Formats: sequence, C-alpha cells, structure tokens
Amino acid sequence: MGRTTYCLRCATPLEMRAPRGDDDRDRLGCPREGCGFVHYDNPLPVVAAIVERGDDVVLVRNKGWPEGMFGLVTGFLEKGETPEAGVLREVREELGVEATCEGLVGVYAFEMRNELIVAYHVKARGEIVLGAELEGWKAVPVAKLKPWPFGTGAAVKDWLARRA
Repeated sequence: MGRTTYCLRCATPLEMRAPRGDDDRDRLGCPREGCGFVHYDNPLPVVAAIVERGDDVVLVRNKGWPEGMFGLVTGFLEKGETPEAGVLREVREELGVEATCEGLVGVYAFEMRNELIVAYHVKARGEIVLGAELEGWKAVPVAKLKPWPFGTGAAVKDWLARRA
C-alpha cells in the first residue's frame, strides 16, 4: 500500500497539519481553502486464521517471503463482509479447503503495517490446494507450534495458552 500524498477530494498535495479542536494528533490534511479533507490513516482490518487440521496447524508461506518463513493464513477484510465470513473466505481461497470458525482468538494491533488483525481459530477439512498468493505450506503438530515475536504471533501465543 502506498502512502496517500494527494487530497482525495481535490488532488492538492497534502501537508502535515497541526491538531485542531479535541484532536491532539498531527495529521495529513488538505491546505486548500474550503476543502477541509483530513487523511486519518486508520489501520486496515485483516483477518487471520489459526487453521487446525487434525492434530496439526497449517502454516503458509506467501510468495516473496524469505525462505523458511511461514505464518498464518491472512487477508484483508472486504467491504460488506463480517470478520467470520472473511476468515473462512481466506482459508478457502488460500488453501482450497472448507473450514468452520471455532471462535475468536483476539484482536491485535500490527503497527508496523498499520493493520488491525482479527484472529480466529478455524478447523479445516479436505485436501490442500494452494492459492495463487502462496508459495508453500507446512503442517506443524500443535505440541511443536511456537509463536513468533510480531504480527500474528501474538494470536498463536494466546491460542496456545488457552489450550494449556
């Protein structure tokens, strides 16, 4: 995602503006008289799935990720879609399997990417057929699954703690 640099109303280059009213943050805004556009740069909602399949959790590797790096199935929530429907859609698109939503794991700020991750535990069935965005997958026994220190790793940590 690129950074917004022009007003979405009038195409004037945005400038950093001092806080106004009860808003205590500097924000990009339109300097053009009468426009008033403010770019809030709110985080994007992302759904994530801890995909349990039998006694394993399925981890995926996106194209372009460093060799050996695997994570959860994730994707952007689409307009008009509930988070539960979104996470099941992502599992279907990325793994080619049907799944059931077992419950919300948690909601996590991923500030590095300006995202808000809504993580679910899902149970999947069927033969995995990778979608176009993925380069690989692996099944990790639940007993050997270890959380990672960023992004969806916090959801894995919380899910494992609840299982203990």
